[in-house]
Amino acid sequence: MKELLELIAKALVDQQDQVSVKVIEGEQTIVLELRVAPEDLGKVIGKQGLTARSIRTILNAAGMKLRKRFVLEILE
Repeated sequence: MKELLELIAKALVDQQDQVSVKVIEGEQTIVLELRVAPEDLGKVIGKQGLTARSIRTILNAAGMKLRKRFVLEILE
């Protein structure tokens, strides 16, 4: 799942080397912390958060098969 998030994020941003994902695992929930360059933050979030919401939807759909809940946190 980490690789999927990295792939999506790198496709959206200009500075691909600044993309990093940290995984924090719980029993049923896995938190994915996404960090990008400050100037690319708007590209990952999108207008009114639509891009971020779409990424969360993809993660939730992929997580259904694994019976895990994925939470995306976009950090500055």
